[in-house]
Amino acid sequence: MKKNIGNGLALYPTPLVVVGAMVDGKPNWLLVGHLGIMGHDHVMVSLAKPHYTNQEIRETKKLSINIVDEAMLAKADHAGCVSGSKEDKSGLFEYTMGEAGTPVITQAPVVMECDVEDIYETKGFDNFICTIANTYAEEEVLTEEGKLDYRSLKPVLFEMPTYEYLRTGDVIGKCMSFGKQG
Repeated sequence: MKKNIGNGLALYPTPLVVVGAMVDGKPNWLLVGHLGIMGHDHVMVSLAKPHYTNQEIRETKKLSINIVDEAMLAKADHAGCVSGSKEDKSGLFEYTMGEAGTPVITQAPVVMECDVEDIYETKGFDNFICTIANTYAEEEVLTEEGKLDYRSLKPVLFEMPTYEYLRTGDVIGKCMSFGKQG
């Protein structure tokens, strides 16, 4: 028999990302573990309302989603330890400006530039509904067909409620192959 654990969110782990946005003419970086896929052409980034970056994202309607790998984990974790209102985080990462006008972390193996299409508010959170304008990927994390290869990318995963970082696991099979057997 299963135990009822209340309304606990059980959809973790998720890829750990650093959201980038221009604030007062400088990039600000924010560690984010609450994000999701909304169909094939939209993503959602959920930020607690008190975050320093939210107001600027509301105004510019732009943000970048920088996927964190182990090589950049220490800096990414620091981006989540301090507020941009208390510390200038613009120099934390080397960056370029993407074609859609968002700061893109040079070291991030994969980055999505997003346009905010809508903002859905829930208690304590601003949920930015975004379309993806551009996706940039290092050649070494792509297959020969030009698709992302998560075995090469190896994104860091964020698990909640333990607030732990995890490594990605092994491939156990192809999607929709188990149901066709037998």
